[in-house]
This record gives sequence, structure tokens and C-alpha cells, in this order.
Amino acid sequence: MKPLRLPCYCGSLRQASRVVTQMYDQALKPSGLKITQFGILRLLSAQPGLTTGAMADLLAMDSTTLTRTLKIICDSGWISAAPGEDRRERRWTITGEGQQRISQAEPLWMNVQKEFADMASDVDLDALTRTVHQLVLKAA
Repeated sequence: MKPLRLPCYCGSLRQASRVVTQMYDQALKPSGLKITQFGILRLLSAQPGLTTGAMADLLAMDSTTLTRTLKIICDSGWISAAPGEDRRERRWTITGEGQQRISQAEPLWMNVQKEFADMASDVDLDALTRTVHQLVLKAA
């Protein structure tokens, strides 16, 4: 059975997001990472010491959802937390093991990026990502 074409902008974007997420999660499976975890690790690799709130803002992610994901990543030993200026604040950094996970996952991610680009060869992916980013900025 083919997926239904939804008459709702939100429903259509969520439907597309689920399909793409499943594709990336499957490709990253050998690394032990999900695409959300991979994105967070890459962010912390590039910008160590971010707070949960700063990460939530940068990723346009609900902080409760992010906190659950950070706990899983922290429990796996891929990131660590240090106290921030406020006792409730945590500053996150990637560990050596987290860096190794990124190194293991990056070739898998590059392959699935190419696979997705090939699948969507009739779509202007640069325009799509610009448009989606503009929507995110307007909603933020």
C-alpha cells in the first residue's frame, strides 16, 4: 500500500521526516547511532560546552526531547556534562568515545547522503534545505 498524500502541510512534512529519518537510521545502524544522536555529537564536536538550552535552540528541538536524547548519549559514554554558571545548567562536551562514534558513522552518513540525493535527483535539494531553514527561522 502506498503512503497517503496528506492535505496538511504539517502532516506532509512529518511524513517526509519519518521516511528520511528511517533511511538515515538504517544506514547508521552499524555505528550504533541514530541520526538524532549523530547530529548532536557533530554539534558538540564543533561547539563544545553548549548548554541544553543552547543546543535546543540551535537544533530547533524541544528541550524535553533533547534532554531524553542527551541522557541516552551520556549513559553511553559519548558525551559528558559539567556544571554551568547556574546550578541547574549543564555544559556538554563530547568524549573520546563520542569522537570515535562520529568517525565510525561519518562514512555511513556520507553514503546515505549520496543515496538520498540520488533518490531525490529530480528535486533541487539546495533549494529545499534553504526553504526548510527559512521556515525554521520564521517559526523560531
